[in-house]
Amino acid sequence: MINYLGTPTLKTERLTLRRLVLNDARSIFDNWLSDERVSDNRISPAHKVVSETKERVANIVNQYSRRDYCYWGIEISETGELIGEIDLYNFDNKTENCEVSYSLGYHWWNLGYGTEALKTVVEFGFSQMNIHKISAAHNTDNPASGKIMSKVGMVQEGTIRHMIRNAKNQYKDCAVYGLLQEDYLKKKIE
Repeated sequence: MINYLGTPTLKTERLTLRRLVLNDARSIFDNWLSDERVSDNRISPAHKVVSETKERVANIVNQYSRRDYCYWGIEISETGELIGEIDLYNFDNKTENCEVSYSLGYHWWNLGYGTEALKTVVEFGFSQMNIHKISAAHNTDNPASGKIMSKVGMVQEGTIRHMIRNAKNQYKDCAVYGLLQEDYLKKKIE
């Protein structure tokens, strides 16, 4: 059975994964949600005005009272700079599976932050929440995201053609990855 714990603060060597607050909206807008380079890898379009981001953050904050809501802002601990977001979602109580997604601001790509955040959330999901399987997907034209998934032990299970339609009305093929709790724990012990 999944042990729902909400969104506790998680720490890594360089990062603090924490709940978002309403005052984060400007940083979120500036650092990733208004950036076309980031939104090209997301389903939703880049935000044009900060009020869009404020509304989105308010919706996230309003859900933190739910135990089955796991949504973190990714913050550089040393500077307090908010650089991205990561969440566990789409929980299935029958299979005890869920999905993970993440976004990082363009200026923080290829610095290991995505891997560090994903590794921590996967560890939390398996060790604390007792999730059976965590899945993720990335657009095939964004192989860097697949490298992050592979670095934390996720395995590509296939490709789904035209899995999503982005904000530019383009269909995108997605590579689907997964990791089972038993495989994760086995590798951790070795």
